[in-house]
Amino acid sequence: MPELPEIEVLRRSLEPRLLGRRIVGVEVHTPALREPLDRRALRRRLQGQSILALRRRSKYLWIEVSGGSTLVVHLGMSGRLTLAPAGAPREAHEHLAFGLDSGERLRLRDPRRFGIAFAAPTAALARDPHFAGLGREPLDPPLAGPELSALARGCRAPAKAFLMDAKRLVGVGNIYASESLFAAGIHPARSVARLSAARWRRLAVAVVEVLERAIRAGGTTLNDFADGTGAAGYFQVELAVYGREGEPCPRCGAAIRRLVQSNRSSFYCPRCQR
Repeated sequence: MPELPEIEVLRRSLEPRLLGRRIVGVEVHTPALREPLDRRALRRRLQGQSILALRRRSKYLWIEVSGGSTLVVHLGMSGRLTLAPAGAPREAHEHLAFGLDSGERLRLRDPRRFGIAFAAPTAALARDPHFAGLGREPLDPPLAGPELSALARGCRAPAKAFLMDAKRLVGVGNIYASESLFAAGIHPARSVARLSAARWRRLAVAVVEVLERAIRAGGTTLNDFADGTGAAGYFQVELAVYGREGEPCPRCGAAIRRLVQSNRSSFYCPRCQR
């Protein structure tokens, strides 16, 4: 699933090509996504409006338009939101598209149909059920150790589960949680109740650095992710532990191990992350 870096990469790739463009048409080809597409609401709120800003909240892309509405997109497991040139044929699994006054088409392709797209009043987004319970953004401003420790107050969960708890901290999914814990030297199963102030500082620095490195590399493309121009990311070549079970640790040479936590694979070095 695309995580914070991928959605930020998507936002940055689309922003210079969408700002100021007017939406001249809304095409709903397959309404049956994870949440059914509301064709009438999408057209009523978006058609004829100009694009004012592109923002990100957690793993959601917000495209704000004139008239007081915002298009919200979540890519699910396999979604891609890309700009197609004028006259390009409709893709397989292209479920939703927006015609622009440039002649281009902004299209949502989602083979597994786990994506989400809806339009809502911009002023009401903070209260929307998709966002009302979300936690702290780690990059804006950059997270610090004492604040990260405070987010864990009263929590005894494993460090990996804590990092992936969107009610406390958003956007740090499976890949980046494993990489951050390795960078900080913390075992994924260690309870956050047992972390010292020094470890909290290291972990906060690691989370910020890993996310920022992933954004600079264009995100991680393991299967489906591409930015708004169709370009894949390259952070997968920099992964230290994720997906590298049995391979040597880049720091000490010990074999990377895999641990299943909450039905998800965690990767760690048994020597560097005791």
